[in-house]
Amino acid sequence: MNSEYLYKTPFGNLRKDKCELPNGVVIDDYYVNEYSDWVNAIVVTKDNKIVLVKQYRHAGKDSFLEIPAGKIEANESFEQGILREVKEETGFSSKKRPIKLGEFMVNPATQTNKVITYLIVDAYKEFEQELDNTEDIETFLIDFNEMGDLLRKNQIKSQLFTANAYFMAKDFLIENNK
Repeated sequence: MNSEYLYKTPFGNLRKDKCELPNGVVIDDYYVNEYSDWVNAIVVTKDNKIVLVKQYRHAGKDSFLEIPAGKIEANESFEQGILREVKEETGFSSKKRPIKLGEFMVNPATQTNKVITYLIVDAYKEFEQELDNTEDIETFLIDFNEMGDLLRKNQIKSQLFTANAYFMAKDFLIENNK
């Protein structure tokens, strides 16, 4: 069907489509946000702590504790992207390869992007942070076993992707007796 870009930016694009649904209904003005895919990871240290980053989020008008995450750069695999993001945001590394937990559309009703979620185990601090001038990130370590309660009881300010990744990682670790 027909598509028209209303604007394009380095952050994302807004497209207006003429959309025909599977039942034949046509929506003349269907708005789609085009965003880049991104990666995130639950990073667990050798002593069972989760590595979190705290940063200000303008749309949320507050600072949030989140797992390391970011967009993929040109010619970079998802795995390379998450290792780079973890290193830049936290300085943590691991000798073990990241475990892919899943790949999910963020909001397929209106967005084109997906998030690829990883688990990184046996992490240790190896580097200093390498932050962009727009990043002001503090690193925090929270006991892995306490994180679920903190999320369920809303005792930390976080976001959906951190909670989802945590519970996926917890299930994976239980199923694999780690």
